[in-house]
Order: sequence, then C-alpha cells, then structure tokens
Amino acid sequence: MLLKSTKADWVGNLRGDILAGLVVALALIPEAIAFSIIAGVDPKVGLYASFCIAVIIAFIGGRPGMISAATGAMALLMVTLVKNHGLEYLLAATLLTGVLQIIAGYLKLGSLMSFVSRSVVTGFVNALAILIFMAQLPELTGASVTWHVYAMTAVGLGIIYLFPYIPVIGKMIPSPLVCILSCTAFAMIVGLDIRTVGDMGELPDTLPIFLWPDVPMTFETLSIIFPYSAALAVVGLLESLMTATIVDDLTDTPSDKNRECKGQGIANIGAGLLGGMAGCAMIGQSVINVKSGGRGRLSTLIAGSVLLILVVFLNDWVAQIPMAALVAVMIMVSIGTFDWRSIRNLKDHPLSTNIVMISTVVVVVYTHNLAYGVFVGVLLAALFFANKVSHFMYFEKLLDEDSSTRTYKVHGQVFFNSSSKFIEQFNFKEAVSKVIIDLSRAHFWDISAVYALDMAVVKFRREGAEVQVIGLNEASETIVDRFGVHDKPEELERVLGGH
Repeated sequence: MLLKSTKADWVGNLRGDILAGLVVALALIPEAIAFSIIAGVDPKVGLYASFCIAVIIAFIGGRPGMISAATGAMALLMVTLVKNHGLEYLLAATLLTGVLQIIAGYLKLGSLMSFVSRSVVTGFVNALAILIFMAQLPELTGASVTWHVYAMTAVGLGIIYLFPYIPVIGKMIPSPLVCILSCTAFAMIVGLDIRTVGDMGELPDTLPIFLWPDVPMTFETLSIIFPYSAALAVVGLLESLMTATIVDDLTDTPSDKNRECKGQGIANIGAGLLGGMAGCAMIGQSVINVKSGGRGRLSTLIAGSVLLILVVFLNDWVAQIPMAALVAVMIMVSIGTFDWRSIRNLKDHPLSTNIVMISTVVVVVYTHNLAYGVFVGVLLAALFFANKVSHFMYFEKLLDEDSSTRTYKVHGQVFFNSSSKFIEQFNFKEAVSKVIIDLSRAHFWDISAVYALDMAVVKFRREGAEVQVIGLNEASETIVDRFGVHDKPEELERVLGGH
C-alpha cells in the first residue's frame, strides 16, 4: 500500500507534474528576488532558499503537489533582524525556525487546523488573492510604465484564458507556460524596451554551498534571534497548513498536517545551511501548480530543481523574461484564488459567518500579516460559537402534587458563557422542602459551570431546601467531583462563611 501511494505521488502524473513544475519554476524567480529585496538581502538568498525548500519538501512534506519556497509573509518578518544584525543572524534565525517547526510537528500542532473554521479559510484565501493582485500593481503603475506593458499583460491574460480552448494541444501544455515563453520570444525578437526579470536584481551564477552561520554561539545570540524565529515558525506553519487545506480542497485528496510541520522545519534548516532565508508554502504558486496539472511530489521537485538550473546556468535567458508576462500569470492566480462564491453567499450565510470572513480579509490586507488575520478570524468564530451554544439551553420546571418538591430538568451546555443564565433559571425564594436538579440532558464544560451549580445548591440550602443533583454524565461528573464544593462539607462551610 505504501509503495503504491509513493509510486502514485512520484510517477502517477508524469507529464502534468513536469509541465506544471516548469511553469512554477519560471514564476518563482521574480517572486524570490522580490522577497529578497523586501527582506533587505541579496537576491541569491531568496533564490537559494526557494530551490532548497522546494526540493526538500518534495520528499518529506505532508501535502504532495504543494509548493514551498521563500515567501513575502516571511520576508516581512525578517526586515528588522537583517537591518539591525545582518545576514548571518538571519541564517541562524532560519535554523532555529526549522527546529521550532519540527518540535511543533512532534507536538502534533498540525491538528489545531481543525479549530480553523471554513469562514476563516475563505477569508484567508480571499485576502491572499487581493495581496497577490496588489503586489502586481507596482509593475503596472508609475511614470516609467509604457503602453507596451499593458498590451503585453493583456495579451498574456488572453493566452492564459484562451489557449486551453485550442483542440488537443490546449489541454496538453499549461497556458501560463505558453504565455511566459511566447511573450519572452516576442519581446526578444522585437527588442521591446520593457522591464524584465534581469532588472529586478542580479541572478546568481554559482551553486549554493554549505554555510554554518558566522555568529557567536551564546545566550545573547539566542535572545536576539528567538523572537524572530518564533514569529517565523508560527507564520510559516500557519500559511503552510492553510495552503495545504486549500490544496486538499482543490484536489479532493487528504494531507498529513503534522508531517507537513516537520517537513517545513527540515526544509528551513536545509535552507539556512545553504545560505537561504526561511520560507513556507506559497498559496499562489501552489494554485499555479494545481491549475497547470501538477498533483504529485514530482511537480515540487521539478519546480525547485529547474529554478536552480535556470538561474545558475541559463541566467542570461531568464533575465530576458518580461515582467509583464509574469504579472499576467499572477493576475490569473489572484483571480483563480479568490473565492467568488463567497460574495454570492454573503446574502445566504449567517451574519456571524460573514463577519468572520470579512474581518479575516480586512486584517490580513491591512497588516499584510496572515497570522494576525487568522488569529482574529479564529477568535471571532470562537466567540460567535460560544454565544450560539449558550442559547441552546432551556429548563423544564416540574412541581409534584403536594407542592413540596420542585424538579428542574436542564437541557443544554453549561460553560462560562451560559453559567449566569443557568443560575437565573432557579427560583430560590420558592417555598419548597426539596429541590431536584436533573442534569441528565446537560453537559458541564468548565469551572464556571461547576461554580454556577455550587452557587445554586448553596442558595437553595440557605433557604432551607434539601437539594439533590442527579443525572450527571461521566465527563460532567468528573469535573464536578474534582472542582465542586456543594457535596464537600468542609469546603461548603468555607463558601457559606464567605457569603
């Protein structure tokens, strides 16, 4: 079974994976250079990182067909470290980032993705689509941009969307690859004076070499790099796990999130040792890969390997690629990434779902930090959920024939948000000799719920009523036995004495 799945991952989709890998390799180059510039380091730092991370993750990642490399989200977190301490400290921070991510994998933190609601994932996807589009605007605005750029971008988009309709060949070759190759050939033949990949920064002409960061191995070094490494580890895992979830949806296949955490960690350690910066999964490139027919691990390996071959051995040719052609590909990615149904669903979905989705989008776009947006989305989703569940509680109140025994049958979930409502349901002034609290259809979740039960029992006893608590399920009984005081005389005395 393992051999069969491994074979499927590597050679189950040969042509699709190889062609998709080529497209991704070409699209990775300007992004890796751009992210290096954002971080304030030499372009080769981002290019080496992209090669190294993609190749390593192809073998050990938990999500086949997902592309990992140097990313903008990670680059933004490095700016201050590079500015204040230099490249060597960035390489050390990259190694520590990898170690923290491996630890997260062994702690099974990948399973925390189950707490991220669908509306947060939708918001995350839409925000990234907007950010990908916004990142292309500098190439389309400014005094130096001529009409040729707009014309080539429009032609590029035309090729991308119309080429698949050509019989036979349209389905065989990914249209983004056709776009990049044809636009480059046209620009070189005509001699168009437009911005190219070569204008973004100098491409490396040597293979990466093993580098141990030249920093003192002291506690002071650790205190400098740890805050950055922790932030990089969190954002890297968050973006990788969210992207894995999206690729799962696009391909209708499962992935191993905890294995992905460990894989990202090992890939970042490899990048740090080869002079590269920390990276993570890239939603834009992963979408390009899937839409170009990439499904297996081979597509990721091809993307990383071809990237290195292109920038080191064919850099004179790669430098000629017009940025307008790559802008067209990235606009296609942003259009394809955005969940257009989410706009239509605004009128059908509950208000709370829409608020969570829109808040995630706004925070990510405003801060350019994916972690903040997802944190806000998860927090809002949790608050809305808690509020919703707290309303699913009601009481049946029964009085026996001689009016001496009152039975309260509780239905629902009792926790911090519903505990006050729980207490409000009891009539403590009612003249009855016995009160039965039937909890067979209720569940106690936390200490707030136990405290509410204690207060109800204590108040009834103060009024002279005998109280009997019945029907607790096993889980509720465990928490009540451990933290409750209403059935512990010595604790009860203390509580009664304090009121």
